[in-house]
Amino acid sequence: MKITVMTADEQIVSLDVDPHETVENVKALLEVEVPLQQQQLLFNGREIRNSEKLSAVGVKDDDLVMMVSNAASSGSTNDLGLNPDGSAVNPEAFQRQIRSDSNLLAQLFQNDPELAQAIVGDNVNRLQDLLRERHHQKSEYRRQQEEEMALHYADPFDVEAQKKIEAAIRQKGIDENWAAALEHNPEAFARVVMLYVDMEVNGVPLKAFVDSGAQSTIISKSCAERCGLLRLLDQRYKGIAHGVGQTEILGRIHVAPIKIGSVFYPCSFMVLDSPNMEFLFGLDMLRKHQCIIDLKENVLRVGGGEVSVPFLQEKDIPPHYLDEQRYSKQATSSENPVTSGTASDSKKVSTGGQSSGSAAHGGSTQGSDFEAKVSKLVELGFGREAVIQALKLFNGNEEQAASFLFGG
Repeated sequence: MKITVMTADEQIVSLDVDPHETVENVKALLEVEVPLQQQQLLFNGREIRNSEKLSAVGVKDDDLVMMVSNAASSGSTNDLGLNPDGSAVNPEAFQRQIRSDSNLLAQLFQNDPELAQAIVGDNVNRLQDLLRERHHQKSEYRRQQEEEMALHYADPFDVEAQKKIEAAIRQKGIDENWAAALEHNPEAFARVVMLYVDMEVNGVPLKAFVDSGAQSTIISKSCAERCGLLRLLDQRYKGIAHGVGQTEILGRIHVAPIKIGSVFYPCSFMVLDSPNMEFLFGLDMLRKHQCIIDLKENVLRVGGGEVSVPFLQEKDIPPHYLDEQRYSKQATSSENPVTSGTASDSKKVSTGGQSSGSAAHGGSTQGSDFEAKVSKLVELGFGREAVIQALKLFNGNEEQAASFLFGG
C-alpha cells in the first residue's frame, strides 16, 4: 500500500510499504530525511511506537502520517495531529502547516478543491466539518472494502452470506449505472427549471407557471386582487383542496382576458387562498386554447401555433418562484381530483360539506342533477354514453365535461 508522510520541515514523502510493516522499518526508510533517533511518527494525533505494525494502528492505503522531530515540544506536535473523528487538533496550526507548502497545496487544489479552499479560507468550522466528512467517507469506503473481502471468503452455502452477496452484486450494478449516467447523461443530475412564460391578466403583467399536470388554471387571492378580478369571484364554487397540505378554494372567476404574446384569450380561474403560488396556467386552458409545449424550441405555442412565447430562463424567474412546483401540488380544480407532478399527489375537493368525488368513486350515476347535466349535453349533439363517461371522468363537472367532449 502507499502512504504519505509529511516531515517536520514540510516535505512530502510517498512510500510503498507492506501493511504489516513495523513502524521501526518505516522510520528506517525515512532515515535519509531525518536522523533515526530524532524521528517521531504520528497517526490521527497519536504517536505510534517502533514495535507497532502499520495495520495494527489503523494505517490504510493513501493515509497521511505526520513525522516530527523529538526535539520539538509535544504540544506543538500534537497541534498538527488529527482527532479520532478526523478533525484537526489545532485547526489553525493545521492550516498554517498546509499553507506553507505550496506544492502540497497545489496538489490539494487539484485533488480536493473544496478542502483546499477551506484551508486557505478563514472559516475554521467549515474546515473541521470537511475533515470529519472526509474521514467518514474514507471509513465508509474501508468498511465496504472489508465487507467485500469478507464476502469473498464467505461460505458459499451460507444463506445469509448469499443474501449479502446478492445485495452487493445489485449495489454494484446500481453504482455502475450511476457512473454511466454521470458520464453520458450528466444533465439528469441537474435541477429541472419549471416552465414559466410572460403573460398579462386583465392588463397586469405577471409570470405564469405552465403546468399541464394541474387540471385547472389557478390564481391566488392576492394576485386576483392585484389584477382587479376579485370583484368577479363566484363564491358558490367554494371548497377545500386536500392533498399535500390543505388549501381553501375561495371560488371561481368565470372569464377574464389574458394576453399571451400580442393576442388576447378568454380564461377562467379557480381562486385559491395560496400566497405561495401566484398564477398557474393549467390543463383546462392549455386544451381550450390548443397550446403546444414545444421543448425543442423552448416555446409555448398558443392557438395551434398562431402565437409563440419563449419559456423564461432561470435568471429571469424570481427566486421564490423556483419552489412553485411544490406549491402547485396543492392546486386543484373545482370538483375533481387533480394530479400535479405525481399520481400520489391527487387531491379531492369537498363542496357543500359532501365529497364531490363520490359519483366517480362510488360508481353512482343516479340523481336529478346528474341526469339534468346528461340531458343538457346530449342536446348539444353528443351520444348519451359518451356524455355519461365524460361526466364520470370529471366527477360531474358539466363545464369540463363539455370542454373534453368538444376537444375530443
